[in-house]
Amino acid sequence: MGVKIWLPFPVLLLAILYPVLLPVAAAFTPSLDSDFTFTLPAGQKECFYQPMPLKASLEIEYQVLDGAGLDIDFHLASPQGRTLVFEQRKSDGVHTIETEDGDYMFCFDNTFSTISEKVIFFELILDNMGEQVQEQEDWKKYITGTDMLDMKLEDILDPTIKIRFSEDVQFRVHLRIHQQYQGQTKQKRSHPDSA
Repeated sequence: MGVKIWLPFPVLLLAILYPVLLPVAAAFTPSLDSDFTFTLPAGQKECFYQPMPLKASLEIEYQVLDGAGLDIDFHLASPQGRTLVFEQRKSDGVHTIETEDGDYMFCFDNTFSTISEKVIFFELILDNMGEQVQEQEDWKKYITGTDMLDMKLEDILDPTIKIRFSEDVQFRVHLRIHQQYQGQTKQKRSHPDSA
């Protein structure tokens, strides 16, 4: 007699849909995102450049976090220098474009302000980057020393580490005082007239 094996419904469904889902999953490509916050002084303009491959997606989101009026001029230009977006006195914005091969320039302009600096946050989301994602991540393996330094600084800023660090410093101070006291006591015993 044959043995019947019953599979739970999700496993059976997954087995049936696997050939259909595999090409869809393969179509998704990794994306990169990064964010940055900076202070733009009054009367200044700051530009950034982002290299992009052909037919990728570049999304830029920005917001003015602090400063009089909470406004900024924003300019996005193609690698050929064509203006793709130009906004004046906006507090925030989100723009997504399909890219050409080359360096995109985006600028935050505070030249209209003579007094107020602005704190600006922006985020870049790069989609459909293909193999460039791995290439851009590969550089990290060469900076392990710096990464370790960053981790140590983060550890020091961690409150639990601060407490341990503080306790260690206190212990060392007490130990040094005790050693100095022991040294002075030994010195007094050997030279009673010097006291």
